[in-house]
Amino acid sequence: MSEVALIDAGGANLGSVRYALERLGVQVRLVRDAKGLQGVSRVILPGVGAAPHGMARLHAQDLVQPLRELQVPLLGICLGMQLLFEGSEEGHVECLGLLPGVVRHLHPATGIRVPHMGWNRLLPLRESTLLAGVPERASAYFVHSYAAPLGEHTVAACDHGGLFAAVVQRGRHSGAQFHPERSAATGARILQNFIENPPT
Repeated sequence: MSEVALIDAGGANLGSVRYALERLGVQVRLVRDAKGLQGVSRVILPGVGAAPHGMARLHAQDLVQPLRELQVPLLGICLGMQLLFEGSEEGHVECLGLLPGVVRHLHPATGIRVPHMGWNRLLPLRESTLLAGVPERASAYFVHSYAAPLGEHTVAACDHGGLFAAVVQRGRHSGAQFHPERSAATGARILQNFIENPPT
């Protein structure tokens, strides 16, 4: 397999995602412009922070259109997953438009804090190679205030004051709202599945 591209979108989780991939024996290429995408077999878009800043960074790097036109599997992580959708309430920003829907703010309630931080269970909704070998109701580590609604492309949901999309997949485009690099065996298996047998 050729290198896996890891987009440097300015997120603080870039290093930890890289180390998680290297622990799986993956050769990682840090990418900061469209030229860096040439010849890679997989692309991962990590990110933390706000959607407007994430999209501004991708525009500044001239990566928006190349990501929209990718012909290899793409995995978005945390904010990176949110940027795959049509838009986000956060700053009312237009995103990559690779998945239908708008990312919306989580609503606090009695016993429900926002941001959603910590371990929570994945609730599988349909089969996907991303979840191969992941135990039913496995836990993953979340840190976010915005989330995508459930839709036909939701692979797994999570419940935090209501259900939201935790894993999504549409053709070669997929995403994890949680942090695989901080989710122990669950996260490592999902990354391995994406590398070895990604959705197509």
